[in-house]
Amino acid sequence: MSNIAVIGGGPAGIIAAGFAGSRGKKVKLFDKNNKIGKKLYITGKGRCNITNSAPIEDFFDNVMTNNEFLYSAFYSFTNQDILNLLNSYGLKTKVERGNRVFPITDKSSDVISTMRKFLISNSVEIVLNKEVIDIVYESNVFTLIFRDGSKEKFEKIIIATGGKSYPTTGSTGDGYKFAQKLGHTIVAPKPALVPIEVEETWIKQLQGMTLKNVLLSAYVNNKKIHEEFGEMLFTHFGISGPIVLSMSNIINKYQKRNIKLFIDLKPALSEKKLDDRILRDFDKYNNKTIKNGLKELLPLNLIPVVLKLSDIDEDKVINQITKEERLRLVKVFKNIELKFKKFRPIEEAIVTSGGVSTFEINPSTMESKIVEGLYFAGEVIDVDALTGGFNLQIAYSTGYLAGVNC
Repeated sequence: MSNIAVIGGGPAGIIAAGFAGSRGKKVKLFDKNNKIGKKLYITGKGRCNITNSAPIEDFFDNVMTNNEFLYSAFYSFTNQDILNLLNSYGLKTKVERGNRVFPITDKSSDVISTMRKFLISNSVEIVLNKEVIDIVYESNVFTLIFRDGSKEKFEKIIIATGGKSYPTTGSTGDGYKFAQKLGHTIVAPKPALVPIEVEETWIKQLQGMTLKNVLLSAYVNNKKIHEEFGEMLFTHFGISGPIVLSMSNIINKYQKRNIKLFIDLKPALSEKKLDDRILRDFDKYNNKTIKNGLKELLPLNLIPVVLKLSDIDEDKVINQITKEERLRLVKVFKNIELKFKKFRPIEEAIVTSGGVSTFEINPSTMESKIVEGLYFAGEVIDVDALTGGFNLQIAYSTGYLAGVNC
């Protein structure tokens, strides 16, 4: 009988299996996909945002759910520890905007092949295309039952099956089912880091357009609750991109209330300075139509939308624009209003919020408080964070604790 089974070959499962193997344990890592790290391939737009280089104490502010639970995990295996580990197997990394860490090659496949080396060097047996459909626990022994009808017994199990987001990568909520059957409470999964649908129909005209250096603010019942600065993207249904995904995690808990979002297209300029800037452009293009006079201030596709929202005829000549119209234009530049409709489905979320209740897991070891010899790691646990490499660090840190304690 093998010592330990790790279910799920994502970052949490890989780190757990490798460290369990480094202690001389006999470890089998099962993944239902044809390769390990399938979700890692698509993180950071295929570049793999490995972790964040901020001080480890700053990570807690970026964890949205149950950050106290991760105290032991983050300090036991830090962001520097994962980088040292990957570096020791030959992966070179670089730090970009927002302290995000990427492989120097910009290829997530290089991160995965490095992790594979880590597994092989610690004698972990990697079993692919092998789907666990049930776990039976009797007399301190775990029996894994597989889709192909086979069974295998283990002394200890680490569940690292991920959440419910990106089901094509294998994250289909299996771990919740196993945990629940073994007596655990599951906090209802909901999308975190997910694009947002809005009521406005003019959004469709801007599909595919990216805005950089804008400020997105959220108001709940007319009270400002959060703002995010950076890059966003218009889609056929609403908005996406880094600041929208982070915002989704903040407004997650306010879903049933009146939520409005506002885009400030020129956050670096006060209304007065923006008005001065518009006046300079108006002087320069005095005899042109207003739609041609805003080309230096706005992307072309955005001009008709901004003018419509400002209630200004796009063919009106600039020298005929009234002060009142110009001030309306300034207001729209600083406050494009969007009414929140709903989040996109959980399948489109980067991360799942919810999962196995942290009250039922020992935060120092990741062992279940209900079933001895059962451990959890990564997104299957009810913890989630903002974008920027924080969710992957949760996977490594919890995986490490499971691996060294099982």
